[in-house]
Order: sequence, then C-alpha cells, then structure tokens
Amino acid sequence: MKPRMSGLMKKEATRSILASILSIIIGLVVGCVIILIVGMTSDTLSPSSAWDGIRLIFGGLFSTGRDAAGALTFGFNPTNIGNMLFRATPLILTGLSVAVAFKTGLFNIGAPGQYLMGTMVTLMLALGIPSEVVPAWLIWIIAFVGGCLAGAVWGAIPGLLKAFLNINEVLACIMTNWLAANLVTWMFDISNFKNVVENTKSGYIYKTTFNGVATPKMGLDHLFPNSQVNMGIVIAIVIAILMYIIMSKTTLGYQLKACGANRHAARYAGIQDRRNIVLSMAIAGALAAAGASLYYLSGNTEFYWSTYQSLPSTGFNGIPVALLAVNNPIGVIFTGCFMSMLDISGLQLTNLTAYNEYITDVIIATIVYLSAFSLVIKMFISGRKKRKAKASLAAASDSGGAETPPAGTKPEKGGEGA
Repeated sequence: MKPRMSGLMKKEATRSILASILSIIIGLVVGCVIILIVGMTSDTLSPSSAWDGIRLIFGGLFSTGRDAAGALTFGFNPTNIGNMLFRATPLILTGLSVAVAFKTGLFNIGAPGQYLMGTMVTLMLALGIPSEVVPAWLIWIIAFVGGCLAGAVWGAIPGLLKAFLNINEVLACIMTNWLAANLVTWMFDISNFKNVVENTKSGYIYKTTFNGVATPKMGLDHLFPNSQVNMGIVIAIVIAILMYIIMSKTTLGYQLKACGANRHAARYAGIQDRRNIVLSMAIAGALAAAGASLYYLSGNTEFYWSTYQSLPSTGFNGIPVALLAVNNPIGVIFTGCFMSMLDISGLQLTNLTAYNEYITDVIIATIVYLSAFSLVIKMFISGRKKRKAKASLAAASDSGGAETPPAGTKPEKGGEGA
C-alpha cells in the first residue's frame, strides 16, 4: 500500500490538487480569523455572533435560517443549492476561457471585455427579434450563438496582435476590456432596450423574458424550488467536457498546446503557430461570452447598461477558478461551484448576522494569491517527500550494514574472464 501511495504522491496532478486544497483551506482559515477579530473587537458583536459567522462560512449553502429561539438551523436547502448552480454557470465558462488560454501559453485577462461583448449582442438579439414572428426557442439559439461569436471576434483581436506584431496579450486584453466597456455603454445608451417602464429601474436593460425568451428549466425548478437554476448549468458542464476532449484527445488540442509551449519549435514541426494563437484566443473569447449569454438568457437577471466605469467581476473571477482547477476543464466545473458557494455563504452571512459579504471577498482574494503561488506550494510538498525518502534510505542503509547499489546498475566484474 505504501509504495502505491508513494507513487501517487509523485504524480504532478496529485501535487497540484493538494496545492489547490491547501490554498482553499488557508483561505477559509483566514476568513475565520477575520470573523473572530471583528467579533472580539466590535461593541455590537459577541463571541456567539463570531461562532455563527464561522459556521456560515463553512456551511452557508445548507443554512435554513434561524429558529424561534434565534439559533441558526442547517439542513438541505434546495433554494440555496439551485442559486449556487445558477451563479456557477458563468464562472465555469469564464474559468474555462482563462484555462484554455493558459493551456496554450496565453494569459487571457480579456475575459471581462469578451463577457461584455457577449452580453451586448445576446441581449440585442434576444430583445430585438420579435417573438411574434420568430419562435422564442429559435431566438434563444440565435442570441446564444451570436453572443459566442461576438466574444470570439473580440478575443481574436489580442490574438492577432500577439501572432503578427508580437504585442503582449495582457496589454492588448486590458485595452480591449475598456474598449468593450465604453462601446457597450454607448450602444445601449442609444438603443431602445433600456427599461423605462419601471421608474426605479431606468438604468437597466429589459430581461429577455420581456420578449418571451428564457432558458428552459427542464424540471430543475422542481428539484430546486424557488431558485434561479435552469438548463444553463447543464450546458456549461457539457461545454467543459467537450473542451477537455478537444484539448486532451484531438490533434487541434495538441497543436494549440504545442504552440503555447514553444511557437518556434511548433512552426519548425509544421504547425501554423500564428493561426493557432489567434484560434486559441478566439476560443477563449467565445467561452467567456457563452457565460454571459447563459447568464442573461436565463430571464432572471437584468443588465445595468452603464458599464464604462467598471468591468464585470465575473470575468476576473474566472482567473481563480482556472488557477484552482490547475487549468483542467473538468476541474473548472468543481472550482466554479466552489466560488459560487462562497458567494451564497456571503449572502447568508449578510442576511443572518451583523457581518457583511465582503469577508468572503477576502477569502477569495486569499485563495487567489495562494493559487498564484501554487508552484511554490507544490515545490514545498515535493521537497518534504524527497527529504522523507532520503531519510528512510539512509536508515535502511545503516541497518543493513552495506550499501545497496542504485537501481539500474550492474555489479562490477572482477576481470574479463569472470
């Protein structure tokens, strides 16, 4: 059993998973420490409030409120779980966007801009095509595909600059992010899609249900009643599985990763490096835009059109989702759900205690920083294993009284005729 465990620990994937788990644990511990410090130093909070906050950080997804005596209660909460899956949908796809680019040697920090472009085209198509003429299900497909194509085009711009002018993709992505923010604001400002019916919502775009377009729930509303969940989460998971197959099992995936490893060597091997750089950024842009499309096509949410002063956090949150998943498309599904779970815990923290949801932002920030240093954590884990192996080898040689020849060597012969 020990040799099998030792062999498992030597695998790169195992060390990566352990580094991610360690990052999560440290982030949660930091959040708990902050809750304790705030609870002990505040005049309005008590140690019992701090204990409630810690419990909600770890189990907010299963919180069912407070009982008649004011104590926190926990159990299966289908509403929270459904909302978690709904919020995880765009995170999974923006995480995939960043992960795929990382796999090909590119840092796609342009996911927020690609997300915005997907939002704009999706909403304009979903609200602009009259449902009296075109069936609502066909409008949904057109809006989703159109949003993905818009993100692909916007993602291809930094790819073109990188491939043909060797401009760093990070700088190009930052520029396209703010271009998208101002372009989307201007386009919606001159459009007729602003919600002017409800006076309190004059700065928002209509929900897609205004035109009768919404993602079908396919029975998920019965499994998770009173939640926002719909088929979007299933589509996101299917896309993640497809991206895993493409990147791991196909010639295209091999070529994309080869260009990321060394574009000059890939070109020497006959791979079109420029085409693949542009293609990888276009795929990343399409994935980020798909997250926006599924989020707003749900019909649950409205889009605030004045975006020129800020970028959507969902685009940036794809970075920690990808880092925690070690850029594995399947792992992104779980890390996206984990980040969404922290959001739900933050809401429960705000609703049921005197704390606010910003504590969960601190937890996410800590996890992000530690994820960025995952290589150091993996080296630390590997170093400990090597030291243990050396110590056990030294102990074995001391007890045996004679040195064991290294594996793979032959004993020296005494002469030619021996």
